[in-house]
Amino acid sequence: MSGTRVFVSFDIEHDRDLFERLQAQSLNPRSGFEISGRSELAARQDPLGEEMRRQIREADEVIVICGEHTDASIGVQAELCIAREERTPHFLLWGRREIMCTKPAGAKPGEGMYSWTAVVLHEQLVMTLRNARAEIDAEAAAEALGRSRARPGGRSG
Repeated sequence: MSGTRVFVSFDIEHDRDLFERLQAQSLNPRSGFEISGRSELAARQDPLGEEMRRQIREADEVIVICGEHTDASIGVQAELCIAREERTPHFLLWGRREIMCTKPAGAKPGEGMYSWTAVVLHEQLVMTLRNARAEIDAEAAAEALGRSRARPGGRSG
C-alpha cells in the first residue's frame, strides 16, 4: 500500500497536537499514507461544507482521531456524517493513551477505537480499505443479480 490518501478528522479545540503527531507520522515514507485533508476552523464558516465534503469524497479513507472531548465536537460529528454520506470508509483512532477518549456523536455503538501504534494504524488502513472495496463489489454483484432477475423469463444475456 503506498500513498493512501486520508482525511483527518479531529477536535480542533483540544486535539491539534494529535493531528500534528499523525502528520509527522505520515511524513515517514514507510507510513503508507498521506494526509489529503483535515479538520479546519475555516470549514466551519462554510455552511454547506462543500470544500470539506470534496476533501472527504476525494480521500481514500477518513481517520477520526478521538480525544477526551471528541463526543462534544460538532465539527467531528459533521465530518463523520459527511464521510458516511460520501461513502468514504473511516475508522476511529484512540488518541491519548493516558486518558479516556470518547467517540464522536453519531458513531455507531459497534465501532471500536483502535490503538495508535504504527503497526495498528497500518493494519487499519489496509483493512478498512479492503472492507470498503469488498462492500462495493458485493453491492455491484447484488445489483447485477437484481437486473438479471428482472428480465423476462429470468434469463440473463
